[in-house]
Amino acid sequence: MPGFFNDVRDTLVPIRGSRDGPLPPMLVGMTMVTGLVDAFSYLTLGHVFVANMTGNVLFIAFALAGVHGFSVVSSLLGLGTFFLGSFISGRLCSRLKDRGRMVSTSAGIHALLLCLTISLTILSGSALSQAATYALIITLATSMGLMNGVARKLAVPDLTTTVLTQTIAGLGADSRFSGGTGARAGRRLTSIAAMFLGALISALLILHVSMVYPLVVALAIMGTVAIAARLLSRTPSAWTPP
Repeated sequence: MPGFFNDVRDTLVPIRGSRDGPLPPMLVGMTMVTGLVDAFSYLTLGHVFVANMTGNVLFIAFALAGVHGFSVVSSLLGLGTFFLGSFISGRLCSRLKDRGRMVSTSAGIHALLLCLTISLTILSGSALSQAATYALIITLATSMGLMNGVARKLAVPDLTTTVLTQTIAGLGADSRFSGGTGARAGRRLTSIAAMFLGALISALLILHVSMVYPLVVALAIMGTVAIAARLLSRTPSAWTPP
């Protein structure tokens, strides 16, 4: 158990000079953003995800089979613009010199897209038109594709920001009960908890306050990440090289 709690601590408050520096807590924050925006998209934009593309592939199949409540167009928009965002991330990362600039620049772009999404949501009111729904899917899925692509380039173990399948599989396969070492169990559970908490907060805000507030919380997190990454990467260190 001490090893587990040390793992959680090192994920949320990394020791100075570690290989990934402040990246783990930043990626935990981004994972929480995934929970916030995917809950928002599923609950307010119809049965569509803007971060979980595996779900959208299944939703397209459901829609083609005639299952009520699923839209081929919405899911294809999510898939296509998520791909666009990941493509942009590839171009961005190929031009930047270090991981700190990758995070600060991509998080800044993500924050700007969230500002646009918040504005669209407020202007649309409580009853979203089809055009507004499509516009929100496009902006959110693009931003999440960008985030996921950058997280992939950062390659911090077990912190992919949008996909938990491998994280959960690793948690089971590497556990001491299955003959493994139990390594990084604390980090993996922290990632799972972050996405769960984001989704829970989003759902509660949508149900009891206003549907725009999950996006506001996501913006606050991404803005904090962008500023922190910019400040912390001013001086080259062990965590900034790609």
